[in-house]
Amino acid sequence: MSTVNDMDLLEMQQISKSFPGVKALDQVSLHIRRGSVHALVGENGAGKSTLMKCLFGIYSRDEGNILLEGKKVEFNSAKQALDHGVSMVHQELNQVQQTRIMDNIWLGRFPRKGLFIDEDKMYQDTLDIFKTLDIDLDPRTTVADLSVSESQMVEIAKAVSYDSRIIVMDEPTSSLTENEVNHLFRIIRSLRDRGAGIIYISHKMEEILTIADEVTVMRDGQWIATKKAEEITIEEIIKLMVGRDLTNRFPKKTHSPGGEILQVLNFTTEEERSVQEVSFTLRKAEILGVAGLVGSQRTELVEAIFGLSRLASGQLIMNGEEIENSHPQKAIENGFALVTEERRTTGIFNVATIRFNSTIANMDKYVTRYRLLNDRARTSDTDWAIESLRIKTPTQKTRIESLSGGNQQKVILGRWLLTEPEILLMDEPTRGIDVGAKYEIYQLMLDLANEGKAIIMVSSEMPELLGITDRILVMSNGKLAGIVDTATTTQEEILTLAAKFI
Repeated sequence: MSTVNDMDLLEMQQISKSFPGVKALDQVSLHIRRGSVHALVGENGAGKSTLMKCLFGIYSRDEGNILLEGKKVEFNSAKQALDHGVSMVHQELNQVQQTRIMDNIWLGRFPRKGLFIDEDKMYQDTLDIFKTLDIDLDPRTTVADLSVSESQMVEIAKAVSYDSRIIVMDEPTSSLTENEVNHLFRIIRSLRDRGAGIIYISHKMEEILTIADEVTVMRDGQWIATKKAEEITIEEIIKLMVGRDLTNRFPKKTHSPGGEILQVLNFTTEEERSVQEVSFTLRKAEILGVAGLVGSQRTELVEAIFGLSRLASGQLIMNGEEIENSHPQKAIENGFALVTEERRTTGIFNVATIRFNSTIANMDKYVTRYRLLNDRARTSDTDWAIESLRIKTPTQKTRIESLSGGNQQKVILGRWLLTEPEILLMDEPTRGIDVGAKYEIYQLMLDLANEGKAIIMVSSEMPELLGITDRILVMSNGKLAGIVDTATTTQEEILTLAAKFI
């Protein structure tokens, strides 16, 4: 544990915040020591993001005080927070895609040489920060050309460029490979050793105990406990988060896969370096996992099955008959549904209501013979989704953007269940979701399997693949590297297959 200085760098005292119909924060306190990594954990909707937005000046708090190095501060905007050395690396990166890296880092505060921007100084200052953080990127590279992990590193560099004493990182590893996570952790430890206070928000229990010095648990908008990371276990964190013992992270399997429902034959997509000659079968009541490293074309495979990508060659045989998912609407008619990887960009209609988001994929069902929408049926079906999936929302008319990530994901699942699919394609269905909500989604998957539905699930989390699936299909550089039985495979076997064609 870091020993730079044990004095509080940041104090958030008795913070409260209410929105119409819900008290998001109720007298929450948080103390961040200088030179420490402080993990902030809790279920979706526990109030973590709201607390951080109160710190960062995005929300105005109703009650409480914020002290930075012992002095009371009042941030009315994100700019004021940044100017005082408080930065936030958001889960959803907001970067100007068509500009250079160094333009993004110094946006709004470009160094000047007279009336003109000092390009040489901006370039050198960016290089100096990159050298400090061991980031190997050309500052003149366009942001649109970066990978997700590289974009994440640029955001961290931007935070450091403000000489930030407090850096909030919200789900920073959600899209990173193991090597990229290790690089991020080296950067975090370097910042910690220089005296910064890092607030680290994550749902990944193992990495929390790897990187954090202290852990604060929130539940239902309240502070529950703060513990030293070395003195707490994953099981204890989960119990504090959910308010009960969660003896198993995965529900007990009770389904039995049956006969073949789908054959995917020689799938090759038109895009260069994409899916190549992939063939496999899917059984009724089976949960088939899809594993692979970043760039293995896992997402592209399920999108091709759903008709989002054009095939150069290949066939789909469903229940013994050839079908053609030439586009998503045809796939829906054929009994397929797709829960996409990025729910905020391709899953939800941000400013629309829960009712709209729940029924949009099944709209033809609600059109009367007079070409009007049957709102009573839409309301009834949305009620079913809210009740069945335990979606926490004040009303059906609430905008989905105001819900937690886990509840947004449940709305998307409810939307597709209302189409009554036979085959459910799920791409990273639990990304950015807490352990309690994950458990509920796993149980839902098992319930669907018990009803005879077949599921193909892409996941980057090895424990999830090993805990919920029946078989695991491993992709490597666009090719099928192998299919293994979950009950008998190992993590080592899966990773070896994932590197087969690299």
